[in-house]
Amino acid sequence: MARSSAPAEVPSHFLCPISLQLMRDPVTLPTGISYDRAAISLWLAAPAPAAARSCPVTRAPLPPRPQLTPNHTLRRLIHAWLASLSPGAEVDDEDVAAALRAPASGDEVAALLSDAAAARVEALRRLRELVAECEDSRAVLESQDGVFDALSRVVSSGDACSTAREEAVGVLASLRIPEPELAGLAARHANLGEALTAVLQSSNLKSRANAAILVRSLSEAAWPAWVIGLSQELLAEVVRVVRDRISARATKAALHALAAVCPYGRTRVKIVGAGAVPALVDLLLDDPERRLCELALTALDRLCTCAEGRAELVAHAAGLAVVGKKVLRVSEATTERAVRVLRSVARHAATPAVLQEMAQSGVVAKLCAALLSEQCGVRTKEKAHEVLKLHARTWRSSPCLSPKILGLYPS
Repeated sequence: MARSSAPAEVPSHFLCPISLQLMRDPVTLPTGISYDRAAISLWLAAPAPAAARSCPVTRAPLPPRPQLTPNHTLRRLIHAWLASLSPGAEVDDEDVAAALRAPASGDEVAALLSDAAAARVEALRRLRELVAECEDSRAVLESQDGVFDALSRVVSSGDACSTAREEAVGVLASLRIPEPELAGLAARHANLGEALTAVLQSSNLKSRANAAILVRSLSEAAWPAWVIGLSQELLAEVVRVVRDRISARATKAALHALAAVCPYGRTRVKIVGAGAVPALVDLLLDDPERRLCELALTALDRLCTCAEGRAELVAHAAGLAVVGKKVLRVSEATTERAVRVLRSVARHAATPAVLQEMAQSGVVAKLCAALLSEQCGVRTKEKAHEVLKLHARTWRSSPCLSPKILGLYPS
């Protein structure tokens, strides 16, 4: 929907009193005045003493967190007016259709949640659809007491059918669950990890993607004991999401999850045992988009802090070469993480064969170039210099390095 600059023919009650723009998502304060949600949210978020917070129009005092009630009638009037404009007007039909779709009421959502808590597939599916199609409906569901626990019980229930569990995971993956609540879910539902493993093994690609998103959220928020207790089977399924490239969103979620659980030593070894290193190397070989590349190297960097991870990297025929290839490519963050990986190998896994491969595959040349590049930060250059200095005797005498590269080699 194109925003109007408030021409004279626009009804004045369609304009936000703050922005003076046509309202896209009108909401009403307890004072009875309607505003565009984005504008009033910014107004309320601005630093101000609680006692000084007031309605912009009436100046009546407001509570610290005033309720913003969606004004569905006004929104329908605005979009009906837009739809009646001349054919030349810039009106997004999909936007109009979405806005005319009334959000679910609190009573409707509460009734659906009650049925969903009993693992009824149709109710769970309807909840997932409501959340996907309307932001207000999602907010109504998130405000229901016990919603996250109710859905988690369905996921971890041994009595629920697999379809019900997958639908419940889809709803949970779409909700904005506060971190303390996520930590509590992991603690209260002991077999949640096992249940998510089953969903990750599903033949339904969307369900696997949703499960990966939920594992990521739990891994980043849960207590260390829960993360350390993750089974190798679950970690292997997360790795399989990376390997199968279900979708960019699912791959990012799986990479985030792997990076989140890597700091714990025993879990790190489990991830390596699940085949994460070759999966990450193969992903990097496909030249993924920038964010995927950064996440893959973040996970690889953390896995290479253990001997098992370094061994897997150097054992891969393209491992060192593809990491070296990312230096001075993609982004500064990618370069920094790639150099960190190479430093781990150079410090702890530098056999004669590995050093020769680093020279032959162009890794040493990239490290030399990094020292002179303006794309690298000071810390990255320090790490590159450390690696080159550590094995200077071997690489300076290597026939694999051209005179040009040797000319760049630090003294």
